[in-house]
Amino acid sequence: MPIDNLDQLIEHLQLAIEIEHVTIPPYLCALWSIPEGRNVEAAVVIREVVMQEMLHMTLMANVMNALGHHPKIAERAVVRDYPTTLPHSDKSFLVDLAPFSRDTLESFRRIEQPEAICAPPEADDYRTIGQFYAAVADGLTQFASDPSVWKGDPAWQVLPGTYFYGGGGDAIRVEGLESAQQAIETARCQGEGMLVDVWENSPSREVAHYFAFDELWRGRMYVDGDTYDTGPSGPYLYVDYDCVSPMHPNPKARDYPVGSSQRELTEVCNRTYTSLLQQLDAAFSGTPSALIETVPTMKQLEYEALALMQMPYGDGEHVAGPAFEWSDGP
Repeated sequence: MPIDNLDQLIEHLQLAIEIEHVTIPPYLCALWSIPEGRNVEAAVVIREVVMQEMLHMTLMANVMNALGHHPKIAERAVVRDYPTTLPHSDKSFLVDLAPFSRDTLESFRRIEQPEAICAPPEADDYRTIGQFYAAVADGLTQFASDPSVWKGDPAWQVLPGTYFYGGGGDAIRVEGLESAQQAIETARCQGEGMLVDVWENSPSREVAHYFAFDELWRGRMYVDGDTYDTGPSGPYLYVDYDCVSPMHPNPKARDYPVGSSQRELTEVCNRTYTSLLQQLDAAFSGTPSALIETVPTMKQLEYEALALMQMPYGDGEHVAGPAFEWSDGP
């Protein structure tokens, strides 16, 4: 179904933020399960993807704010219960919180799958995120071409050059249709790329997310001339799946006895995660300077997650890990 009016366009911009958000906890679990100094190439790839997903959330928030509507971040309904599907997708696969592995990379490849050539835009029940963004771009063209709809307060924009996204691009000040379409295209090209071009549309000549994960999955790098069909033909890339923290997939606070160290630290980690969402909500709802406050909170979340990965899960095989659950506690 296409986007039929301006209200539906706003709903789908909110949905875009939720789609980008739901990918970040799985990517972080895979990243944090890699011991420091091991699988360095894989860790660099995943970290850069996380930073760009944060950038995509920022871009979509700027588009919403420019239209005079404000994203919802710090709400229980936004936080998914893993395993989960991508929001409003065709539900063809599940996304888990899991340690770095070949299966995890396969899941990441499915998240970032490029759309087929001439694939139609799909606003709901979409096959690929690229088709979803194409539907949003069409909705902008159809329902946001009138300059009068761009009535948001410019002071609510997260400005370029203000925050660091790991070399993965920068925020875009959205003032109207042209800059909004640029924001959509940035998120689309950095993420899924295209079947005919593995490189994201940027001067850095970095591969798009799908192809970065595909390099790790295949153990080989893409070079000029390679395509989706040919696969990578460049230098070999070493990946050691045995050198990974054995985090139990999709952990929950309720998995552990009340009063146990694992239960208490998981609940602490959940509160830190909820605080992070509250800071993002403030940054995207009138206080852009609050975005800098997410940096120490993100680092705190990492410390707590790594501490959980030192604790036994209780089955004799796995260790605990972050649950990324909404917390109603203080």
